Amino acid sequence: MKTMKKIFAMCLALMMIVSCIPTVYAADHEDYVAPPVDPALIDESAVGSLTVYKYDITNAEKDGVWDSSYVSTGVYDENVNKTLGEAVRAGDTDNKSDLGNGGESYGYAIAGVEFTYLRVADIIQFTESTADGLTSEHVEVLYGIDKTKGADLLKALGLENGGKRYTNADQLDESKYFYQSDVLIDALAAALEANSTTVKNALETYITSNNGTAMPLTNAYGKTEATDLELGLYLVVETLVPEMVTSTCNPFFISIPMTSVNGDNATDGGTRWIYDVTIYPKNATGIPSLEKTLRENVNDTGKNDGSSDDIDDGYAHTGTASDGDVIDYQIISSLPAITSESTYLDCYTFIDTLSPGLTYNKNDVVIEFFKDADCTDLITTWTQADGKFNVTYNTTTAKESTMTIEMTERGLAEINTAKTVYTGSSMVNSGYSDCTIRITYAATMNSDDSVVYGDSGNPNKVVLTWKRSSDAYYDTLIDDAHVFTYAVELTKLFSDGQGKFENVEFLMQNANDGYYVKAELNEEEGVYYVVDHVADKADATHFIPVANADKTQGLVIVKGLEDDTYLITEVKTDNGYTLLKDSIEIEITQVETSHICDIYEDDVLGLIQNDPRYATIINDTGDLKNMPQTHLEHHLLTASATVDGNDVNMLADDGSVNASVPLKVVNTKGFDLPQTGDHGTWMFSVIGIVLMAGAAVILFTVTRKKNTNRQ
Repeated sequence: MKTMKKIFAMCLALMMIVSCIPTVYAADHEDYVAPPVDPALIDESAVGSLTVYKYDITNAEKDGVWDSSYVSTGVYDENVNKTLGEAVRAGDTDNKSDLGNGGESYGYAIAGVEFTYLRVADIIQFTESTADGLTSEHVEVLYGIDKTKGADLLKALGLENGGKRYTNADQLDESKYFYQSDVLIDALAAALEANSTTVKNALETYITSNNGTAMPLTNAYGKTEATDLELGLYLVVETLVPEMVTSTCNPFFISIPMTSVNGDNATDGGTRWIYDVTIYPKNATGIPSLEKTLRENVNDTGKNDGSSDDIDDGYAHTGTASDGDVIDYQIISSLPAITSESTYLDCYTFIDTLSPGLTYNKNDVVIEFFKDADCTDLITTWTQADGKFNVTYNTTTAKESTMTIEMTERGLAEINTAKTVYTGSSMVNSGYSDCTIRITYAATMNSDDSVVYGDSGNPNKVVLTWKRSSDAYYDTLIDDAHVFTYAVELTKLFSDGQGKFENVEFLMQNANDGYYVKAELNEEEGVYYVVDHVADKADATHFIPVANADKTQGLVIVKGLEDDTYLITEVKTDNGYTLLKDSIEIEITQVETSHICDIYEDDVLGLIQNDPRYATIINDTGDLKNMPQTHLEHHLLTASATVDGNDVNMLADDGSVNASVPLKVVNTKGFDLPQTGDHGTWMFSVIGIVLMAGAAVILFTVTRKKNTNRQ
């Protein structure tokens, strides 16, 4: 019996050894595949990944191609990427948009966004038992946050010093606070709702100061990703955004792995852990507005009331002025929303360009900030002496004058962080968010041939460039205004061609405003250029016909007259010729043409003023969230003229049509009058009398003889 027991024991041992051999062999063999972990359980040996697709949901919803009810499941959704990433937007010919940094984006993708992540908690499973002196019998997942490293995080969430933690788990690790997911989710939501700007700033600061890892900037398809992530709970925030992003997505927690959820592209909710998580956070987007207008200065003709604080007082995209006039300009821009440090403006620069015919008065730039779009509720006023913006002047190769108005670091700081407008615990915006900037300055119309006379006009454009924290990305807006001026070309003639032009003089008076025209003659060109308007007739220019550059004689060419009614009076002519009976009335009028200024075509970047992708919406609604601008289009002007009420065909000047009013003034010879009192004429009178007396004597003698003979 003992022998049998020994044999059985030996067989049993041999079986155990044999059964172990494949296991040992498999553990070391390269073809060995470990048995899979149940998908309902976390594989502690795994790593995870986070993929983010960033799309402009604001405009996708406006264009009607997206519904905000979409539920993200953490799983890649091909339908989302096709709908938003491959879309050809309304008004576009393809699905690509040009970006300010020379790149492109596709569909509604937002390139240039940076997400930063930080692992903030361990995922632990906590078993609670009354046998351990605890209050219940259950098992649940908790998240352990380091007391020291997570202090600022918990403070931002309103959970300072471990507030609302699951105290029953304190025994697990005295260096950590343990939280249920519901508590963290609710605390983050409540904090953001109460004061989103402050909380966003706090969490952005927290994650960067704790060496969070920045993901690559989203690419042209709006995609970025992080791989080989250690399992745990992560806080994710947007730390850099391009210019069109007005509000970052709210900071969020993401669990790697996360439990599956049901949604538009998943039906296995609550059945497995997802290690490679894909999300589609949305941004609010928008652009500033920009509009440039001009008016004649009140000191010239009084076509406005001269108000310095009324943006509608005579200002328009098109206007008229005389040479030598001062032109008032205003640039109005509604700032985009600023909601947290990531959306702070890094650049807000205006580059203004004047046609060669105008000159900046310089050192007169003023910037005002208003709470409202009508510029009635003033916040503050900046001058160049305040150091909040710099102004530099330059000249282009085309002889245009340029003025660059650039916000300094100090000025940008005020725009981004001032507490003047948004205050209180529920602050959702920052600085001068959504406020209005008004820039005013003046320029003078030159009195020379640099001015364009006639319908071509003198355009004056401005380009606004703005950037946010992702400063490799920028956008521009463009607008312009046009000022027009005209000329009169008077040809002086004498009926017999013998008169002397240097003995002729004309005066010119504005019939509506009463001033007289003062001008200076460019002798080489034979052109009078207006330099001033004078009230006293004695100060007015006496226009004398001269020869032009082509040696044509008898011309009075006066350049630089605004549209209006003028009286030309001939006050002197050559001796022996007749002055005009009345003044000549010349009327120059302007009307809008069907031609719309094409300035907006010069802005080719992704988000532009009056982009076809926005124009229809702007016209339909007139009010766009995050886009506080109206659809701008301005018609150019054309001129016509009459002389004493009769239509005339205006002449072109250097290719610019309808530039000059032609007229001719002809002086005829005066009538001869009886002349008396000249020296030497008395002799002719005496001779005449003698001859008449002699004739009388002869007649008397002859008559007497005839009578004597009859007797």
